[in-house]
Amino acid sequence: MAAMTAGTGGTASAGAGSDAGLGAGTGAAPGSAHGAHTGKPGKPGWGRRLRSLAGGGSLAAKVVAGSGAALFLGVLVLSLGSIRYQREHLHDELAAGGDRLGTTIRLGARYAMMLNARDEINQIISDVARQKDIVSIRIYNKEGVIKFSGDPDEVERRTNIRDEACAACHRTAEPRKWLALRERTRVFTDTDGRRLLGSLTPIMNEPGCSGEPCHFHPADKLVLGALEVVLSLEDAETEVLAFQTRVVTLAAAVFLLGATAVHLFMRRFLTRPVARLIEGTRAVARGETVDLSDVRQQDEIGELAGAITRMDRDIAQKRAELNRQRDEYQRLFDQVPCSITVQDKNLRLLRYNRMFRENFTPKPGDFCFQAYKGRTGKCPNCAVEMTMQTGLAHCSEESGFHTDGSRAHWIVHTSPVFDAEGKVVAAMEMTLDITDRKELEEKLRRSELKYHAIFNHIPSAVFVLDQQTLEVVDCNSTAEKVYGWPRDEMKGRSFLDLFPPDERERYASQLRAFTVLNRARNVARDGRPFHVDIMLSPAEYLARQVLLVTTTDITERLEAEQKVIQAGKMATLGEMATGVAHELNQPLTVIKTAGGFLLRKVTRGEPIDPEILATMAREIDGHVDRASRIIGHMRDFGRRSDLALERVDMNAVLQSATEFFSRQLSLRGIDIDWRLAEPLPPVMAVSNRLEQVFINLLLNARDAIEERSEKEPGAPRRITVETVADDRRVTARVCDTGGGIPPALLPRIFEPFFTTKKVGKGTGLGLSISYGLVKEFGGSIQASNVAEGGACFTLHFPVTSGTVGVVGAAGSGGTAGGADSADEPVPGEGGAA
Repeated sequence: MAAMTAGTGGTASAGAGSDAGLGAGTGAAPGSAHGAHTGKPGKPGWGRRLRSLAGGGSLAAKVVAGSGAALFLGVLVLSLGSIRYQREHLHDELAAGGDRLGTTIRLGARYAMMLNARDEINQIISDVARQKDIVSIRIYNKEGVIKFSGDPDEVERRTNIRDEACAACHRTAEPRKWLALRERTRVFTDTDGRRLLGSLTPIMNEPGCSGEPCHFHPADKLVLGALEVVLSLEDAETEVLAFQTRVVTLAAAVFLLGATAVHLFMRRFLTRPVARLIEGTRAVARGETVDLSDVRQQDEIGELAGAITRMDRDIAQKRAELNRQRDEYQRLFDQVPCSITVQDKNLRLLRYNRMFRENFTPKPGDFCFQAYKGRTGKCPNCAVEMTMQTGLAHCSEESGFHTDGSRAHWIVHTSPVFDAEGKVVAAMEMTLDITDRKELEEKLRRSELKYHAIFNHIPSAVFVLDQQTLEVVDCNSTAEKVYGWPRDEMKGRSFLDLFPPDERERYASQLRAFTVLNRARNVARDGRPFHVDIMLSPAEYLARQVLLVTTTDITERLEAEQKVIQAGKMATLGEMATGVAHELNQPLTVIKTAGGFLLRKVTRGEPIDPEILATMAREIDGHVDRASRIIGHMRDFGRRSDLALERVDMNAVLQSATEFFSRQLSLRGIDIDWRLAEPLPPVMAVSNRLEQVFINLLLNARDAIEERSEKEPGAPRRITVETVADDRRVTARVCDTGGGIPPALLPRIFEPFFTTKKVGKGTGLGLSISYGLVKEFGGSIQASNVAEGGACFTLHFPVTSGTVGVVGAAGSGGTAGGADSADEPVPGEGGAA
């Protein structure tokens, strides 16, 4: 018993190492099987076929090849996985069976081992070893010596504990004590080439081995030996091979069925529809109508068929539109209202439009210079040739002859024509006939010369002013003579420099606001002042806004007018002489009476009562003052007045005008009906000139009343003087109860030297002078007849804003001094001077 247990203890250590061999064997077998199967699809023939199928031109072939390869790989992986699993499963089952068998043998021989019954142990091992598929059963001690075996020849044979069965435990310097089943199992091949599986079961040191009754092994020894059972794998390998055959057959069948299904599916849903689509796209390319209504798939192919159908419809529409545009552009090319040609590098005509054909009747192959320029060689600066050389557009102006021999002028535009490679292969030339424009330019040049001569010889000074700055842009030669400035020095100067310095600011605004300025004062270069009438008109000159200003020297005319006005005053004073004499006679009579009374008292030596003397002195003093006022009034009225405007009270002027002959009117039984509005706003005028206007109107009213009284005794004898005012103007009316003005004569009533009085009773200048004076003050005057008989003269004057001006500073375009124009249409003004 002790000898037996010692042997078994040594075997345990050796047998434990066989697990490494089992692990290696079980890992190698599936790997080799896997390698055997995976090598088949990798054969050169299959690879070339797959690459040929995948690289073909057919989409269906590519899809079939791709899906077949995926299906093949899937089936292959599944098959190899199943075979591997089956092989490992059988090996695991055999290993578990071997382990159970070893455990069973160990347990069955346990009692015999404890009794050291070696024969009984040998008998057990020999009986078990005779079973099918059991190749051998061995028990090793810790030194690797076989103590028991189904083959008696192996008993007491020492093995290398680091090889074969014992390697699982003894591969390390310190033998391992515990091993898993996979580590205790090994697969190997014997000398006869048989595949075998060895299962190693350790024999542990149990309490019965180290205690009573054995006491052979020390208690601290854990493993006493090992029991190895070697089984044959022939049946298992046969079963695995059969399973592998079935799996491969099934995989091949699945692959073939799947490939066939894919092929049929692709043929039904891809190959035929795609072929139909290809045929349709080729028809579209040929410009034919496509009908893909037979492709009714509800997938991408169907959508593609619909897209091709829509594309065909859109292309048809675009083609029709393109044809329409081509025809339209061809018509436009032919109908362009200028000559167009396309020329090659040799200047030969390739194409030309209708106008060129009709104008020049070219022949095929003509050169451009022969066709319409009448030349035998190319032009010196040929725009077409420059376009050919530079590839850029050019423009030039050329001359030639029409087919009728008349001189012609053209503007020539050229543009390059490129080929697909960007090379200039031709040039398009467009010629626009500008013969009429050339003729107009020549006429314009002659016209400019003519009008420039007229401009310089206008007898009035003409200026062109910048509308904003009033700088002189240009002037004529008359302006040089009138103002004494050379034209070059006049240009760039302000037009306001021609006015007196104290009046420039006022005229700066009036020049921009009015169209006419009458009787403005200008200053020549030598300082000589003179009066001018200024006419202004806005215009455009050299693309800038300007004012055309014409100034007319009216100095001599004004002097003549002053003489006429003065003569009118003298005539008025002559007509008022009787009234003035009567006015002076009354104070002289009083003075004469008082003087006689005093002389008699002094001659008689009679005393004079101081009170009477004081009363007479006061009377004499008062009448002397009255006579002085009358004489002073006559002197003021008769003197020449300047042209300065002043603020005038209309009512005061009217009352002053009646002082000369109020007594005369009362003696003649003519009453004055005063209707004066109080207070009146002032107007801009010259006081004694405005007084002259009213005196003329009062004298005319007196004479008209006298003439009617001669014809109609008892007729009313009344002069109505009325003034009214509003925010804009002051109105004065002088109406009489005379015979009125014949309607046919109303348009001429203000003409110079026109009068309705008897010969010798009037000069015909009174109303004409009055009309001119009223206009100078910015007012208006009109004559009319009243319903109850008699004439009425109505005068309107603008209300002054308080600025002192100059007589005649504003004309028909506005009023001086900022006064608001209140002119109205005046019946009877026709023909007035």
